[in-house]
Parts: sequence; structure tokens; C-alpha cells
Amino acid sequence: MKTLVFFLEESSAQEFLTGFLPRILPEGVTSRFIPFEGKQDLDKQLERRIRGWNTPDSLFVVLRDQDQGDCKKIKASLQERCRNAGKPHALIRIACRELENWYLGDLKAVAEVYSITSLAQMQQKTKFREPDLLHNAAQELRNLTQKKYQKVAGSRLLGPVISIERNKSHSFQVFCRGVLELVQPQESH
Repeated sequence: MKTLVFFLEESSAQEFLTGFLPRILPEGVTSRFIPFEGKQDLDKQLERRIRGWNTPDSLFVVLRDQDQGDCKKIKASLQERCRNAGKPHALIRIACRELENWYLGDLKAVAEVYSITSLAQMQQKTKFREPDLLHNAAQELRNLTQKKYQKVAGSRLLGPVISIERNKSHSFQVFCRGVLELVQPQESH
């Protein structure tokens, strides 16, 4: 049995993944979550926490928001920490710009969760066709939901309904592909 160990910037990511991952992971793969208290806490503790993990057949995924940072520099820094911890093959994924950009990539799911039917057709607007470009997705989501969206509770509600197939967020698609490739049985030649 494989264990996917997710090192996460914050608990909202854990809430989202708890609802989302069971829908996409193959049988025999379990998930464990290590949420941190923000990106500085993740950066400070990541090496030690990975080094201390001793469950056999564990695969590691680090998920962090880009926010206003340089995506390539953030990823390189996290990869270096994983290498230093003895796990050079850990999967590093950056949510462009933040987790809420992923939610804005599937406004049909947001409409369903918050019972605001008019949201679904907003996905066709230029602004929401490439949600990774939006700089303040959390505020945008609060505005679209008439302030109903709350970070942790919203993540818990959206995890079970966000769709890979219709999601317009490129970074969400890259995250999903990476996780699925990580857990696929390796082909023997």
C-alpha cells in the first residue's frame, strides 16, 4: 500500500484535498496530511519533517501557494529542501496564485456549493477563462459568493465537487497530473 504524504502551507489545503483526493486516487493509495502555519512555517520545518517520516512506501508531495512570488524560485527552493532531506523525487506543486484560483477554475462547482446558479455561466467571461492570472482570488471568490465563502469551510465544501475535467486552472491540472503520475504503477521494461 502506498501512502501519499502531503506537506501543505495551511489547513485549508488539507480540507480541500480530504474531499477531492478520494475521487481520483486508485485503490490502495492512502493520503496523510501535514499542514503548516503558512509558507514561512513550511519553509522552516519541511526538511526536518520529511527526514522524520519513516512510514515505508511513502511518496511525498509539497503544495504551496505562489502568492506574489516567483514560481520557479519557490519551486527550486522547495526542491532543494527535499533533496537535503533525502527525498529528491518529492513532487513539488505551486498553486498559481493561491488555492482559490483552483476554485475559480470550476465556477459550476462554486455555484452548486453556494446555490448561486448565475455563477456557472461566468466561467465564459474573459476574467475566469484563465483563473491562474487573477491576483486576489480569495477576495474574488468572497465577492462572487456574496461573502459566503470562508477559506477553511469553503475548501471543505468544494473538495468533493471540484471537477478535473472542466476546471480551467492550469496549475490545478498540473497538480492533478503530477499526483496521478506519482501513484501509477511503474512499467517494467
